[in-house]
Amino acid sequence: MTTTTTRVLALLEILQGGGLHTVPDLSARLAVDERTVRRYVRHLLDLDVPVDAVRGRYGGYRLAPGYRMPPLMLTDEEALAVVLGLLAAQSAGLVTASAAASESAAAKLRRVLPKPLARRLAALLETADVTARPRPGAAPETAVLLGLAEATHQQRPVNLTYTDRKGRRTDRTVLPYGLVAHAGRWYLAGADPAAGDGDGDGNVRTFRLDRIAALSVRSGSFVVPAAFDPVARVLNGLARTPWAHEVSVRVRAGVPHVRRHLPADLATVVPIPAAAGIDDAEPAEPDGEPDGTPEADQGGWVRVRLRAERLDWIPPVLAALDRPFVIEHPAELRDLVRGLARRLDACADR
Repeated sequence: MTTTTTRVLALLEILQGGGLHTVPDLSARLAVDERTVRRYVRHLLDLDVPVDAVRGRYGGYRLAPGYRMPPLMLTDEEALAVVLGLLAAQSAGLVTASAAASESAAAKLRRVLPKPLARRLAALLETADVTARPRPGAAPETAVLLGLAEATHQQRPVNLTYTDRKGRRTDRTVLPYGLVAHAGRWYLAGADPAAGDGDGDGNVRTFRLDRIAALSVRSGSFVVPAAFDPVARVLNGLARTPWAHEVSVRVRAGVPHVRRHLPADLATVVPIPAAAGIDDAEPAEPDGEPDGTPEADQGGWVRVRLRAERLDWIPPVLAALDRPFVIEHPAELRDLVRGLARRLDACADR
């Protein structure tokens, strides 16, 4: 590619960024004189690229509004970022219901890139793999995701047809507060005015986008509550999903230690004030560091609450905490913990 062609394309890339650019500014950025800048502009006009010339003291050049750019011009790093973004979205399960969209997008990208770069990116896609696999289940429709994104940004109510986890289909009016991508799924955190106060957060609810069958944006507007955190609300909502068993356990540990084993989408972890007298109610622990962890790192007591369809996975997690704990409920969990303790003891004596 000749130096002149390279600089003409560089000029087009600058104009593609939008705005009005003065001739002195373009001259400095392209490292050519002002007369050469005007010649480059004529080259673009000869290629049917509509460059507007704005006269006057503050005049310059800009692309005509509404002009659709020719094939993308990306650096190696930019092209790699786009391709890796497509690959990551596909592997995380965040693509919409059109499963072939990311593959076709990558193919189109390769077609408009210089052949050497396209060949290297194709080699990357054919040889690279990821450890994470898409979460099984349906993906949201493109129109649903983009429609909710626009409504959330503009703070406009939406009507949606939603199917809950029990298969009940309802029509709702929701105020969309925020969208969250978590564990291969898209979620909406928003207010459902007709729902009432059911879980301690007023009428704020969490909705899975793949369960939304229809969506329409309504007129009107709303204000998102101050300091509302969509991520925290979605994780908290997932942790409080009403499964078959409600579990409550007191653990003598700090919140960060418990969180390493029980993330926010599985359990709520709340410190218990020292005034509650929990330490006095439990057997005294020996002084020092019986488990290799400084006593200061163990913290006080916290209450862990979670809901689960099965209890069999919880005893191993409690054992992995390696901290004193007290099961408050359910009683069946105590039997499962005793059973695990017997099996571990038997294995230790072999």
